[in-house]
Amino acid sequence: MIKIAICDNNIIDLSKTVEIIEEYRATKHLNCEYTIFHSGFELATAIEFNHQSFDIYCLDIVMPIFTGIDAAKTIRKFDKSAHIIFLTHSPEYALESYSVNAANYLLKPVSKDKLCIALDELFERMTIEEELCLIVKSSMGIEKLLVSNITYAEIIDKKVLYYLASGKIVKSNQHFCDVCNQLLHFPNYIKPHRSYIVNMMYIASIDALEITLQTGCVIPLPRGTIKKIKTQYLDYQMNK
Repeated sequence: MIKIAICDNNIIDLSKTVEIIEEYRATKHLNCEYTIFHSGFELATAIEFNHQSFDIYCLDIVMPIFTGIDAAKTIRKFDKSAHIIFLTHSPEYALESYSVNAANYLLKPVSKDKLCIALDELFERMTIEEELCLIVKSSMGIEKLLVSNITYAEIIDKKVLYYLASGKIVKSNQHFCDVCNQLLHFPNYIKPHRSYIVNMMYIASIDALEITLQTGCVIPLPRGTIKKIKTQYLDYQMNK
């Protein structure tokens, strides 16, 4: 179920957006629902205090007291991967929209064609992301991690730590066995140790007692597993 939030203090503009999305949903036969918010503050409250979350946000920018940009900043505090479409009468906020990683910026009056194209692009992107990403609940909120960006993950004190190629570390309270089950579906992952799962894309060398990654990190190997690990790595290299 795809969840969409529509936030606009202008009732006429809001009704037009709802009308377009209802028609889009019916035409595409999508399993999605939308929730209406009449102010940025109302939306921010729902996210921060009622713990509501959405996959797509259609936000007016120019709203009194709490703007669409303010609402987007609140969204990003709790969800780094949600898709935001800004709807506005003014082009002057386009640059600021990049600060919250907006997916699109549409000028009002929003045409059906432009909004539908923007939604088409998002749904296509979301389909790809669903196949190649992990959805992780971290201390920073909900994060979507590209599988290719995870160098390795380990379990420490009942927390899963994801080490990203950028150097960032994401902590999660997930069960490590669930993480392994997800990642081992991808051909580039290997579980060389009960506490580690490694992305073979980043392996620099394999020795008798350890794997060294291109990032410089070292993963310990249990004794007697070197032959099995090397075979798996060679198979991966030959078939990628």
